[in-house]
Amino acid sequence: MDIKKSQKKVDDWIKKYGVRYFDIMTNMAILTEEVGEVARIISRKYGEQSTRKEDKSLNLSEELSDVLFVVFCIANQTNIDLQSEFDKKLIKKSLRDSVRHKQNKKLF
Repeated sequence: MDIKKSQKKVDDWIKKYGVRYFDIMTNMAILTEEVGEVARIISRKYGEQSTRKEDKSLNLSEELSDVLFVVFCIANQTNIDLQSEFDKKLIKKSLRDSVRHKQNKKLF
């Protein structure tokens, strides 16, 4: 996935169909709601909670895509280049964790 292109696609979509971005606090609330939907699916599909009839139509891939969409909106609103930040984060984590996880006996 090209994050920079995805951010641009979201921005183009907002300008064409969305009229404008919701304010940042509304988008934060929407992000929280979408992450909650991801949690609900995971807790029922992979966790110990039982599935209800209305949960059958929930789709993890769709809900994860919703999370990404809102994250891209927030990044666009705050002028964050997520591609650049993600690339930097991956380098930082690689340096910091290059041996750490391999030495973690809990992971074996």
